[in-house]
Amino acid sequence: MLNIALFGPPGAGKGTQSQKLIEYYNLAYIATGDMLRKEINEGTELGQEAKSTIERGELVSDEIIVKLIEKKIRANPDVEGFLFDGFPRTLVQAYILEGLLLKLNTSLTAVIALEVDRDELKRRMLERGKNSGRADDNAKVIETRLKEYDNKTAPLKKFYKEKGQFYAIDGMGTMEEIQTRLRNQVKATLKKEWLNIVLLGYPGSGKGTQAKLLAEKYNLTYISSGKMLREEIKKGTEIGKKAAPIMEVGGIVPDELTLPLIESKIKQHKDSNGFIFKGFPRTIVQAYILDGLLRKLNSSVSCMLEINVPAFELMDRLNARSKTPQGRAYDMSVDVILHRMKMYENKTVPVADFYKKMNKHYSVDGTGSTEDVFQRLSSQIEHLSTKVR
Repeated sequence: MLNIALFGPPGAGKGTQSQKLIEYYNLAYIATGDMLRKEINEGTELGQEAKSTIERGELVSDEIIVKLIEKKIRANPDVEGFLFDGFPRTLVQAYILEGLLLKLNTSLTAVIALEVDRDELKRRMLERGKNSGRADDNAKVIETRLKEYDNKTAPLKKFYKEKGQFYAIDGMGTMEEIQTRLRNQVKATLKKEWLNIVLLGYPGSGKGTQAKLLAEKYNLTYISSGKMLREEIKKGTEIGKKAAPIMEVGGIVPDELTLPLIESKIKQHKDSNGFIFKGFPRTIVQAYILDGLLRKLNSSVSCMLEINVPAFELMDRLNARSKTPQGRAYDMSVDVILHRMKMYENKTVPVADFYKKMNKHYSVDGTGSTEDVFQRLSSQIEHLSTKVR
């Protein structure tokens, strides 16, 4: 998802530029002031709660504002993201937004600030005052509003700069010039984000072959928990010694053995375009682990692709592989193959359901030639990675 917080002092032109961005990227517009007025005018429960607060001369609480934002987000499931105008306004609200988006399985992509010369801001608002008759567009009030903006946004700028999410855009020039700068910044920000793919499928579905091909095509780091564990076994490390007997019977190696290998691999390849995970996560617990690991690095799973192949074809493929140099120890026994199939059904199918609830699950037909399946997977990835560009 593309989630943008647009900053800018009064008179910077946020409203005009926001409208163009939401149309171009298919975003939902979240302006807390507008939403608050709408709820009050419609007499909703939230509106009545806010109105009674305002009538008592008090500021509308962050709790009410959060309810409004969450309601708006849930009411727009088909958009490609959200543009926040007027929120967050304080450091507390910045933390609130982090938590809210985390709860909704998304995160903030960028905070973009329109920067305009002070004299130009005053000129714009005074001109607006003449044309619109707005009482607050006079020299004294304008100066107060600009100082208030500076005081409130300074801590926010620092907060988002430290997270590497803050970008300043020149807000001087024509409407079209400013919009072009904004879109260029959005494109540059999206390119910096990792493309993280989880590739799932029953044993014999071709995950390993396809993961390597996709990693090469999209310049991703290939992370196969099975491959790393086999390397540990070959080296005779402590991890390898503990993993060997489990892998021989097609079992799931404990997370405390697998996690350090995956975390180390990610840290070694932070400059890549992202990661493709094959064989991990295989359980719901591992899905939570991967989510936490990526979030710690300000990233997340982009999508989960599940390769679907009929059961009889899976058995044929594994049987054929057992007779080649690529055959695994666990390919040699029908009992072990069936055990692995049941393990996938019981442990990994729920992982696919987990990603379905996050709207990140995509099913791909795994039948046909390697090239056919690769083309289907590539088409799905390209569709997902260009939806908001």
